[in-house]
Amino acid sequence: MEKFPITVAGYAKLESDLKRLKTEERPAVIQAIAEARAHGDLSENAEYHAAKEKQGWIESQILELEDKFSRAQVIDVAKLDGDTVKFGATVTLIDEDTEEEKVWQIVGDFEADVKERKISVSSPIARAVIGKAEGDVVEVAAPGGARSYEIAKIQFV
Repeated sequence: MEKFPITVAGYAKLESDLKRLKTEERPAVIQAIAEARAHGDLSENAEYHAAKEKQGWIESQILELEDKFSRAQVIDVAKLDGDTVKFGATVTLIDEDTEEEKVWQIVGDFEADVKERKISVSSPIARAVIGKAEGDVVEVAAPGGARSYEIAKIQFV
């Protein structure tokens, strides 16, 4: 069983999602199945079949989250420091072509969310900057072509 890194916030979100599935979603779908059964013939009961399908999805999500819990290696970013980029760092990058500034936090694969400016530790940008220091220039092989970024700032927050 391979461990994977996750931030404290990411772990808390996993925990919250699992709790919601077990205490809200699972009981609701069980109730929906019971109501659909009360309507009679199950062979042609669309509500029953839809509820059973949703139950299967919920149970698979619960199993997946429980697996993630068992393999999670929680890393408290607030306790990290250093001069080089590593998991959990918030990195400010400057695009060498456009001078555009981008700020990304490097997080675990399961908590990556571009809208929240969080990128996966296995993403091309993260792989390019890990181990580098402020002032270093990195080449990132992106789908739109290679890009050069200067590491302007490294923070652990």
